[in-house]
Amino acid sequence: MANTREVSVGAPDDLGLRKVTIDGKTVGKAWSPWELQRFLDRAGVERGHDIRWFGGDSTVWPDRGGWRRRTIGFLVFIGLLATVCPLFRIGISDSGNALTYGGRIAGFTILVASLVEACAAAACIDYWGKRRWRYSGVVVLAGVVIALLCGIALLLLQIGERFTGYTLLGIALTVGSSLALVELVKSRAWKGLHNPGRIAIGAVISTVLAGANLAYSQIYVPYVKTPLVESGAEFRESNLEKAGGPMYVTVHLYVKNAGEVPVYVLDSKYWIHGVPASSRPETKPAKGTSVKDKPAKDELIYDGAFVVPVGRVLNPGEEVAQDSVVEVDDPASRPYEAIRAQTEVYVIRKDRMKVPPDYERSGVAEKDLAEVARKEKVTLPPHTKYMYRSNVSNSSEILNVTRGPQRITVFRVASSQWPRVVVDVSPPGARIDLKPNLPLANERAIDRYGLSVVRGSTAQMPYQELMEKARAVQKQAEPPK
Repeated sequence: MANTREVSVGAPDDLGLRKVTIDGKTVGKAWSPWELQRFLDRAGVERGHDIRWFGGDSTVWPDRGGWRRRTIGFLVFIGLLATVCPLFRIGISDSGNALTYGGRIAGFTILVASLVEACAAAACIDYWGKRRWRYSGVVVLAGVVIALLCGIALLLLQIGERFTGYTLLGIALTVGSSLALVELVKSRAWKGLHNPGRIAIGAVISTVLAGANLAYSQIYVPYVKTPLVESGAEFRESNLEKAGGPMYVTVHLYVKNAGEVPVYVLDSKYWIHGVPASSRPETKPAKGTSVKDKPAKDELIYDGAFVVPVGRVLNPGEEVAQDSVVEVDDPASRPYEAIRAQTEVYVIRKDRMKVPPDYERSGVAEKDLAEVARKEKVTLPPHTKYMYRSNVSNSSEILNVTRGPQRITVFRVASSQWPRVVVDVSPPGARIDLKPNLPLANERAIDRYGLSVVRGSTAQMPYQELMEKARAVQKQAEPPK
């Protein structure tokens, strides 16, 4: 009698499992007589041994919600795995390649979230199985909450964007995780915790702090820091080669990043105009004058680009300058009162976009524009002489996922008075709808990427003063008789 083994089987729990105890030690939980016999064989208990039954005899083996429970567990498992894949890809990419420090911290946070999701997917097998691990329900609950937050974030970031596969993923995650969360709340998945209230408060506080940090680094800081780019022109020396020959005027052109945000210089433009003596700055006829007496138009002497190569990065404190020599033919007969120099620089923020090196080599000359426009379905502005076009990416993988690929197109448009540059940022394949006389036609790109045109300070010098300087230089250069 001293060696008689004591075997007892407990009442069915919420899942229908019955706890098996041998000699006061729990050896497992059984759903059927076959599982019970397996525990007895492992413990060396002879078949036919007396068993004490609690909550029902040997015929009571309920599998409560068997197929329903397993189906729910399988669907949650698939949903968590579907969340792991994009989170891991985004986290790996942003933790090492995001343009800002805050973006890399966000990448590490997303990477940790993907690892939690992987653990939650593994815990699903236990929680909707025999629940051998005490905290499996808590881990699944945390994974479902993260999946819900990811789905909501995807949908919020897709507002105003194109309908993509990630939109469907956001909808599926939001709906599926909401239903799973209701099921977990009903089954009180947190029952394994000693102080669930305190842990819940700590989780909420941590989530709020992490969300505030991401909002601060990803939204507030990029929009508070604004680029400050300065540009302008200055007249230097002028000279005449010989009497009756052309006059050469040297113009100093510059652009400087005086702010704290690095920018890409997409293109640049400068104009040299001759201002007739009758020209006035007013756009309307002066009071007391007729329409016939309206101001004469300025005459374009020369135009060109002064920042090379295109697409170069202008870091804070960096300056790019170039001296351009402008030739004025037959200067003595020109009816100019002054010569005016103006500059414009077209920049985009480097902390919001990645412009690849091949942008510089993407130029298409006028003779090839028609063929390229036909293949890529681009509507060219009238009188386009040159075009740059390149695929670009957003500042982080999160934005690449939600916004999709982008393409930047820069047109150089000819004109008799004001040759200009037109910039467009849009998804590949999207129709470019350019508004006339607007150098920046895409307002969304202005807001998203800090696309802007920097109009430099205007330099103007009296024409007679330039002529006198040129004659003085010529006299000094002539040998004495």
